[in-house]
Amino acid sequence: MNIPLFERLHQEGLIADPSLQKVKQRAGSRLFSVHWELKTILYLGILLLTGGLGILIYKNIDTIGHQVILAVIGLICISSFVYCERKKLPFATTRVPAPNSFFDYILLLGCLTLITFITYLQVQYTVFGTAYGLATFIPMVILFFCAYYFDHLGILSMAITNLAAWMGIAITPLNILKANDFANAEIIFAGLLLGVALTAIAWASERRNIKAHFEFTYVNFGINILFIACLAGMFHFDSFYPLWLLPLAGAVFYFYKKALSTRLFYFILLITLYGYIGLSYVLIRFLLWATHELDGIFLILMYFIGSATGIIVFLSRMNKKMK
Repeated sequence: MNIPLFERLHQEGLIADPSLQKVKQRAGSRLFSVHWELKTILYLGILLLTGGLGILIYKNIDTIGHQVILAVIGLICISSFVYCERKKLPFATTRVPAPNSFFDYILLLGCLTLITFITYLQVQYTVFGTAYGLATFIPMVILFFCAYYFDHLGILSMAITNLAAWMGIAITPLNILKANDFANAEIIFAGLLLGVALTAIAWASERRNIKAHFEFTYVNFGINILFIACLAGMFHFDSFYPLWLLPLAGAVFYFYKKALSTRLFYFILLITLYGYIGLSYVLIRFLLWATHELDGIFLILMYFIGSATGIIVFLSRMNKKMK
């Protein structure tokens, strides 16, 4: 509420003193939104509940019994999905809002307990035998179905994570570099394939308007996995590193065009960082090969100083251009 405007109207004699006081009183007692605070509390509640169930099971596994534990987990899972099925709005290929404030969290609880149930069956009873891939493949299929059927971005992220796990890649933010063996050629090519596949799915979702709002989630996973796989390929296949410049340059060009079309500075930042790492690797190798050792080190230091300044200027100009 524009209080200075009302004060100016009061000074001009257009509104009386009681009216001005009522306006100020109304502005002072105005309600404020706690939407995101409540959403955060509810998400933490679901995570704490599932985590607490895991701790309870771990500490009382001998006294409770496996069948009882499975029955409780299965009951929570089934109840959650029954509630979501009854409350959900009709399916559509466009965005479908949640029917109420608790729907998303009940669905999240159902999917988390489903993963816990399947994992428990495999660990305790080895229901899939030595086909360990099924323990991640089946939850992945169910999670993708739930993400589209109930229109839930969080479940989609879980499904993509399971897809990567099925392919042998860890893609959680803390483990994408630490938990993966990027000295393994199979991991590198799997990451390259996964990154391209996620990018292609994002393109198809937007082009065909099939849950187009899922596009950013696919791209966010795909762009990081694709670039990391390309850089890992350059470092691992040392003798053929120039060949890996082709997919790296192609990814930079594609996501640069996408950043301009969507006006997302986030993509500009990522392609700048990943592209800079790849370009620096090539230039440093060339300088060390073409010059004397001391001259090469001096040129490398000058390159980093100059390139750092250039990146700052480039990002600043692109940020202004995006706005």
